[in-house]
Amino acid sequence: MEFLYEYGLFLAKAVTFVLAVIAIIIAIAGAATKQQHKKGELDITDLSEQFTETEEDIIHALLSKDEFKEKEKADKKQAKEQAKADKKLAKSGEDKAPSKAHVFVVDFNGSIDAKEVSSLREEVSAILSVAKPEDEVFVRLESGGGMVHGYGLASSQLDRIRQHNIPLTVSVDKVAASGGYMMACVANNIISAPFAILGSIGVIAQVPNFNKLLKKHDIDFEQFTAGEFKRTVTMFGENTEKGKEKFIEELEETHVLFKNFVSERRPSLDIVKVATGEHWFGTTALELGLVDSIQTSDDYLQGKSKSHKVVAIKYEVKKGLAEKFSKAASLSAESFLGKLLQRNNIFPG
Repeated sequence: MEFLYEYGLFLAKAVTFVLAVIAIIIAIAGAATKQQHKKGELDITDLSEQFTETEEDIIHALLSKDEFKEKEKADKKQAKEQAKADKKLAKSGEDKAPSKAHVFVVDFNGSIDAKEVSSLREEVSAILSVAKPEDEVFVRLESGGGMVHGYGLASSQLDRIRQHNIPLTVSVDKVAASGGYMMACVANNIISAPFAILGSIGVIAQVPNFNKLLKKHDIDFEQFTAGEFKRTVTMFGENTEKGKEKFIEELEETHVLFKNFVSERRPSLDIVKVATGEHWFGTTALELGLVDSIQTSDDYLQGKSKSHKVVAIKYEVKKGLAEKFSKAASLSAESFLGKLLQRNNIFPG
């Protein structure tokens, strides 16, 4: 038992030392990361090529050896004929067949504060630098909404596409509610999966109040403001009826702006009927005019790949060495502590 006690004491000291070293490394790495200006880069993926490769892989898997050889011969023959045709056109001075129009695919999976708008801004700017009127922007949108100013800016980013006369399609496979629908309604065309959730054209604010708890423990809360309505309601002070009325008035004003925004972009909507804060599944949303068709994003893009070149655009901030090291150190520490706790469970008392 004495050996186990000494071993346990030594192990505790070793663990303390290791954790202290890891903490220092993480702190240094974190400080270095903050000092560096994060730069991102565009990641471009040819989805048309992926669709084609997948289709060919499946076809090849279904063919017998003889059928596979015949197909290879036919493909080579077709490629030679196409090369000859292109060469002939080049000699005659005629232009080649016009290139396919593009479908630029962007993903937006929004959080409450819509922080993803910073990447969306870069993606939209990149697309607008090369897009032509015959091209299309396709946004796979997923968001349950959040802060008004964040989603207002995200909607404005999509509106830039409309202002440049580039067709914009928004696809909702899961949810586009509240601020999410504020973004979706900007599109020329909205498609939705049958059970996707849409709508929630309303405004909500929830504020807990601890004033009674503070009074119960004889704790005073003092707040100083200049301006009658600088602070309408508070978490710790006693909220007045006048303050509550003003707060509700501000919510109603925001709701009116939201309804006007949707009405301007989808004038055929019965805004009074749909702006009740309710949400609906895709099939009902179609009946109400909130969406234009029922279809998944996968089906839409596969169909488009037959006539267009489909390209996914994603802006990502690359993590620096210090940030990667910091994350790795954190994960290592977490793993080490987990294993240590497991081992301690079998130590004799």
